[in-house]
Amino acid sequence: MPASALELLPRAMTPGHQPVLLHEVLEYLAPLPGQCHLDCTFGGGGHTRAILASGASVVALDRDPAAQPRTAALHAEFPATFRFVDLNFGDLAALPDANFNGILFDLGVSSFQLDEADRGFAFRADAPVDMRMDPRQGQPAGQWLEIASHESLVRAVRDYGEEKNWRRVVDAIEGARGSGRLARTGSLAELIADAIPAAVKRESRIHPATRAFQGIRIAVNDEIGAIERALPVAFAKLAPGGVLAVISFHSLEDRPVKQFFRLMCGQPVDANDATPQQLRAKHAEPLTRKPVMPSLAEISANPRSRSAKLRVLRKL
Repeated sequence: MPASALELLPRAMTPGHQPVLLHEVLEYLAPLPGQCHLDCTFGGGGHTRAILASGASVVALDRDPAAQPRTAALHAEFPATFRFVDLNFGDLAALPDANFNGILFDLGVSSFQLDEADRGFAFRADAPVDMRMDPRQGQPAGQWLEIASHESLVRAVRDYGEEKNWRRVVDAIEGARGSGRLARTGSLAELIADAIPAAVKRESRIHPATRAFQGIRIAVNDEIGAIERALPVAFAKLAPGGVLAVISFHSLEDRPVKQFFRLMCGQPVDANDATPQQLRAKHAEPLTRKPVMPSLAEISANPRSRSAKLRVLRKL
């Protein structure tokens, strides 16, 4: 990693945001002056700042309008090499730029979104159930819960939330429609918690509404669909020899990433893939045989990093 980038690492950790696996991301991307990189998830700008500090230029995307004011300092400091685009990475095909030397995705919800109570991503404080990463698009989660089909609720709670007691939770949500209990994070969390058996709650280390909240958030923001749309487009936008790095935080995010990486590297995508080896096309080489995890020191400094997984490949 260039010395200038190392020197700016502390500054990259702005209040409310500590970029996850920053040293590891820089080691794999290895940005150099004259290169151009794409940060598909600007967030607090920590990864972008470190790449800019190496002398490389960055095009950064974010679907959340709250991220835009955080770009001002970087525009002032790196006016010739930093550009921000107001775009959901699920719509990456709309970005005309290509031939990037490196592309980064840092998936999931950001610390800023979690910590801003009014966004409704968490239930530590009572707030409207919104959960939208882009409040300009779609329906707030509270409204969605009132009208979503039974199948959509099952997909959110069972599949995206991985909630074992999904039937009870879905029944509770459908039974509460029209009562106002789906509109606030406090009452929604209480409703879900009441639906979970007491024995399960006693044995769990997390709040009983945690999984359902995750699933609802993923559904409302079409997070898995965005990942599945973006990865092939991102790979096509890489220059030959370019590096694609993806940080995920749970198995639902990691699964499509792992499968896409294996497909591009000419490997079976899963245990059911029986494609003969001679029919596989190899377009990339894996730079991480297993996902890179944060160190104990990083987890101690930033507990939210504990579930992060970094996968990296290089385009042939």
